Amino acid sequence: MSQVIAKQSKPLPDAGLDKGAADLTPEKITKTLQAMLKAEGGARLAAYVDTCAHCGLCAQACHFCLSHDMDPAYSPAGKVKNTIAQVVKKKGKVNADFIRDAARIAYTECNLCKRCAMYCPFGIDVAYLMLVMRRMCHKLGVTPQYIQDTAHSHSVTANQMWVKQDEWVDTLFWQEEEAREEFEGLRIPLEKEGAQIMYSVIGPEPKFRAQLIYQAAALFHAAGLDWTMPATPGWDNSDMAMYTGDNEIMGRIKRAHYETAMRLRVQKIVMGECGHAFRSVHDMGNRWLGYKSSPVQVVHALEFYWQLLQDGKLKLAKKYEKPVTLHDPCNVVRGRGLHEMAREVVRASCETFIEMTPNREHNYCCAAGGGVINCGPPHKPTRVAGNRVKAEQLFRAKADGAQVVIAPCHNCHGGLEDIIHSYGLNLELKFLGDILYECMEKP
Repeated sequence: MSQVIAKQSKPLPDAGLDKGAADLTPEKITKTLQAMLKAEGGARLAAYVDTCAHCGLCAQACHFCLSHDMDPAYSPAGKVKNTIAQVVKKKGKVNADFIRDAARIAYTECNLCKRCAMYCPFGIDVAYLMLVMRRMCHKLGVTPQYIQDTAHSHSVTANQMWVKQDEWVDTLFWQEEEAREEFEGLRIPLEKEGAQIMYSVIGPEPKFRAQLIYQAAALFHAAGLDWTMPATPGWDNSDMAMYTGDNEIMGRIKRAHYETAMRLRVQKIVMGECGHAFRSVHDMGNRWLGYKSSPVQVVHALEFYWQLLQDGKLKLAKKYEKPVTLHDPCNVVRGRGLHEMAREVVRASCETFIEMTPNREHNYCCAAGGGVINCGPPHKPTRVAGNRVKAEQLFRAKADGAQVVIAPCHNCHGGLEDIIHSYGLNLELKFLGDILYECMEKP
């Protein structure tokens, strides 16, 4: 693996990659990359690139590599060798074809799941290296079209799905009205200053999955909590700009999120079931803005559910009867360590819990995270073929009796849905909130 490995697959057409690469000149490439290396490269980048011994242990961790019969081109070390390592080695003097191929690898063949870092004897963070490569590609205007469109939505509307302000508020009124038919006196409080909790969601919820807002409102109501939701921009906690490498937009939307919570003077932000949004609010966006942690306490849904059950504020009337298995989302398990909390909630609410193998921090990624599913239909075949091992893992869980997969993350739902259908697994997918809503005592 000491040499650059040639990819075997033909480049997939992508307007963002093709047009972006076609507009590049050698002068622009070198000037942009050298400026990036000087301004944002630093010791961390150099140390990681220089330290890699090309031992190949990371290959055992990567679902892309495992799913392609250990083809070294798909190994984390191979992907680094074919992308950012060449930029560093050649001091930015690479051509447009290289940038186009590096963008394809960095955006569509790595989920930034950090499983490989657990196998690396030196703890090299390949996800960080791929993010640096993505940022370089972003600076050069070579980004997959679909995810770039999403970053544009963040820039214009401060949410992922081009949801207009009146549409957002109307959706909350609509879900409140629906829920009041089941729960007398239920409210979705808007703009309530001084509430204990601000509840935030990602753009796809009002756009496609408004029932999740309904279910969350039911949980808050049943638990008797003091909460609110904002009626202004800042309600969307998602962040695809983080994954395009557009840190400037990432910073803008995270600032809007924090400042909305601070304007409402809430004690904490409770987030819905999304992994990448938690990564952005808790780990990346806050640091880009200069915060050591977060200016407002941030709690993921898994931790929130667990605390409700611990405090006795959420009572369950029954247990979910179908046998379930649990998918561990990368960003809240490897990134936050919420695996045991998740299992305690699942065991409390489900009759039969069947573990996947491997599980917890060793679980395989859904292959949708890291912005890969947001790169759109052109790259779906790569994504699905690159996670055969996840399909095999789900098949084993099904053979052990599982009928339902609980995936407490939106992108995980999208990725697992594609895998389940593509490999004919015939498993149901549920959010953990789906289970709790069905099983809770309803006043």
